[in-house]
Amino acid sequence: MNTSIIIPNWNGVRLLEKNLPSVIAAKKHKRNNILEIIVVDDASTDGSYEYLRKHFKKSVRIIHHKTNRGFAEAVNTGARHAKGTLICLLNTDVVPTERFLETVTKYFESPKQFAVVLHEKGNGPATGRFKNGYLAHSGSPESQTAKPSLWASGGSAVFSRKLWWDLGGLDAELLKPFYWEDVDLGYRAWKRGLHIVWEPKALVSHEHEGTINTNAFQKTYMNQMKERNELLFLWKNITSTKMWTRHIQGVLKRLLRHPGYIRIVLLALKKREIVKRKRMKEMKETTVSDEAVFAMFNK
Repeated sequence: MNTSIIIPNWNGVRLLEKNLPSVIAAKKHKRNNILEIIVVDDASTDGSYEYLRKHFKKSVRIIHHKTNRGFAEAVNTGARHAKGTLICLLNTDVVPTERFLETVTKYFESPKQFAVVLHEKGNGPATGRFKNGYLAHSGSPESQTAKPSLWASGGSAVFSRKLWWDLGGLDAELLKPFYWEDVDLGYRAWKRGLHIVWEPKALVSHEHEGTINTNAFQKTYMNQMKERNELLFLWKNITSTKMWTRHIQGVLKRLLRHPGYIRIVLLALKKREIVKRKRMKEMKETTVSDEAVFAMFNK
C-alpha cells in the first residue's frame, strides 16, 4: 500500500516555508511508502501558490482553487486527485517525524479499517460521551499501545481512500466553512461498523499555529460556526429515539439558561432541509446504534 499526503492551505505561506521540507524529507524514507505530496491551495492571497510553484514545483503536486471553498472542499479536492491506496491529511502546522508512517500500513490489511490517527505529541486518542443531550468530547492520555479513537483528526490522520469515498468524504455541504467535519466523518464510520485507531508510534508535532486565518473571521463568527455545527452534527447523526429525546431536552435547557442560544438554533435551522436529507441517509445506511458507539468509549 502507498500513501498520498494531502495538505490543504489557505494563506499559510509562512507555515509552508517552515514545515513542508519536513514532509518532503519523510517521503525519502521508503518504509513510509509515500507516493506523492499534494498541496491544495484554497485561493490564498498571501502568495502561497506562487511560493509553491517557485520552490516546490518538482517535489509537490500543486492544486489551486481559483475561489476559496473552505477546508472540507480543499481536502476533498486533494482526495479526488490522490493516487495512493491511503490518504494522509496533514495541516500546514503539523510536522511529521522522519518515519511517522512506518507502523501505519499494517492496520489497513483489515477491510474494516477506516483510519489511523497519528500521535500528536502531548495528545492521546479522541473519546467522548453523550452528556445532557450533547457530545462531550475530550482527549485521552497518551499510552504505549494503540487504542480506538472516536474520530480521526482532519489535520493528522491516515485514511483508506476507498472507504473515504464510500462515506462521501468530509461533509462540505452541511458544515461549511469549518468545524466538526472530522468528528462527523469519524462518527459515521463507526456507525457503519468501520474502525479508527490511534497509533502511538506514528509521531508528529502539532505546532498549533493556526490553520484557520483568524484575521479573516471575527471571533464571534467562529464561535457561532462551532456551536452551529455541533447542532448540525447531532441532528444529522443521532438517530436513536432515546438519545434524540435527550438531545431535545438538552437544547431546551440551554435555551432556558442562555436565551441568546436561540441565535445558534436559528442558524442551524437554516440548513434543516439538508439535515433532513442527510439524516435519512444515515438512518438507511448505518448498522451500529448510537448507544453501541458510545459504549465503546465508556467502558
